[in-house]
Amino acid sequence: MPSTSLVIPCYNEAERLDQGEFARLASQPGISLIFVDDGSKDETRTVLSSMVEKHPGSMQLVALDPNRGKAEAVRQGMLRALTGSAEIIGFIDADLATPVDEVLRLCQLAKSENVDALIGSRIAYLGAEIDRSPGRHILGRVFATAASLALQAPVYDTQCGAKLFRRSALLERVMAEPFHSRWAFDVELLGRILAEQGRILEVPLKRWIDVPGSKIGLKSMVKAGLDLVQIRALLAKKR
Repeated sequence: MPSTSLVIPCYNEAERLDQGEFARLASQPGISLIFVDDGSKDETRTVLSSMVEKHPGSMQLVALDPNRGKAEAVRQGMLRALTGSAEIIGFIDADLATPVDEVLRLCQLAKSENVDALIGSRIAYLGAEIDRSPGRHILGRVFATAASLALQAPVYDTQCGAKLFRRSALLERVMAEPFHSRWAFDVELLGRILAEQGRILEVPLKRWIDVPGSKIGLKSMVKAGLDLVQIRALLAKKR
């Protein structure tokens, strides 16, 4: 039985899915993958169906119609994972910006650390390979500072796509309700955990690659920033 289930939300990712690397990830002992096709308009679902057919024991597909947004795609995948028996449940990005070897390292840490959530953090330090454009880095730092203020917690990077959680009643509770924010659901998710005194560990990544074709642009970042105001108000009611 899988000890770790990873959710991969997908929207129009047919050209960016690295089938070989996902097959390598799924071949690791105890790893299962749950792909969520969020109403894609390209050949994403066809590609995913083919992958799942080749790896029926370690891959499965959740198909959503119509498109519901990344927040709900992740939540639906997490709810599917919670019906299984995996000890660690999490989500990663379809572009594998957090490479497979880093994902596996985080999975091992999530098992050994006594925390409710473990999140990857894109910190550019000597010895790490964090390939991020200056513009996206600056926008990311501005948003991260605002997110930290909204959470009232010293989190460095809320938006890294690699997040892992220990199976628990707490995880079931925070996933039970749809997220209010479409653009900053990661912040809302972390806020829900913190509001219940959950323990979160932030782990600097050794490697992260900015893959071309990201759907997050300046407009999305602005919307996410506006969502932080609503998230701050929602969390204030829970405290």
